[in-house]
Amino acid sequence: MTLIAIILATLAAGIGSVWVAAWLMRAGLGGGGRVGPQHLLSLAAGALLATAFMHLLPEAFESQAGAHDLFATLLVGLVFFFLLDKAELWHHGHEHGHAHGVALGHDHGHGHAHPHAQGGHDHDHGHGHAPQNRAGGWAVLTGDSLHCFGDGILIASAFMADLRLGLVAALSVLVHEVPHHMGDLVVLRQSSGDRRAALVKVSLAGAVTSLGGVLGYFLVGRFEDWLPYFLVIASSSFVYVALADLIPQLQKQTGARQTLAQIAWLAAGVVVVTVVSGIAHAH
Repeated sequence: MTLIAIILATLAAGIGSVWVAAWLMRAGLGGGGRVGPQHLLSLAAGALLATAFMHLLPEAFESQAGAHDLFATLLVGLVFFFLLDKAELWHHGHEHGHAHGVALGHDHGHGHAHPHAQGGHDHDHGHGHAPQNRAGGWAVLTGDSLHCFGDGILIASAFMADLRLGLVAALSVLVHEVPHHMGDLVVLRQSSGDRRAALVKVSLAGAVTSLGGVLGYFLVGRFEDWLPYFLVIASSSFVYVALADLIPQLQKQTGARQTLAQIAWLAAGVVVVTVVSGIAHAH
C-alpha cells in the first residue's frame, strides 16, 4: 500500500508539475500579468519552508534520535546540497522571470531564457545558434532528471514515516517544481520549436521522480532506524532550495505593493501546506 502511494504521489509531483506549468503558460499566467513568476516563486518558497519546519523536522525530532545528531545531519545536508548546486546537479536558478517573459512573447531579441544551461548569452544569431540551443535542451533534461530522482527519494522518506507527511512532501515538491518546469519548457521549445515535443520531454524527466521514489522505498525500508536522518536530509533540501534559490530571486528592488504581494503569496504557500496536512490528518 505504501509503495503504491509513493508511486502515485511521485507521478503526481513529477509529471503533474509539468502539466500545471504548461497549463499556466497557456493561460498566460506566470509571466508579467497579475500572477507573475515572483508570485509563483513566493508560493513555492512558503510551501517548502512550511513542510520542512512544520512537518519533516518535527517528525524527525519526535524519534529516539538525539537532537545533536539530527542538527549535525541538517548542517551536513545543507553543505551537501550547496556542493551539489556548485556542481550544477541540484540547480534551480533558471532565470524564471526572463524565461516566462520569452514564453509569453516578451523576448527582446536575445532568444535566451536559460543562460545556465546554454553557457551564457551568445549574441551571434548566425548558423551556430540552433546546435547550441539543442545542447542547452539536453543539459536541462539531464539536470532536471537528476533533481527529480532526488525529489523522489525525499518523498519516499516522508511516506515511510507517515502517509500524511508523504502527501505534504509531494505537494511541496509539486508546487516548487512548477516555476522550475516553466523555465525548462521555454528552453525546450526554443531548441526544438515543437511545443508538444517539449512537453513530452520535460514530462519524461519528471517521471524519473517515481524511479527515485521506488528506490527510496526499498532504501529507507532496509535502513528503517535511519529514517529520522532521511527526514532531516529531506528538510535540508527543501530549506536550501527555498533560501538559496527561490528567495534570492525575490530580493530585487520592488515597490511596496509588489513586496506585500510576495509576502501574501509566501504566506499562501504556508497555508496550503497546513490545510492539506490537516485534511490528510483528518482522513
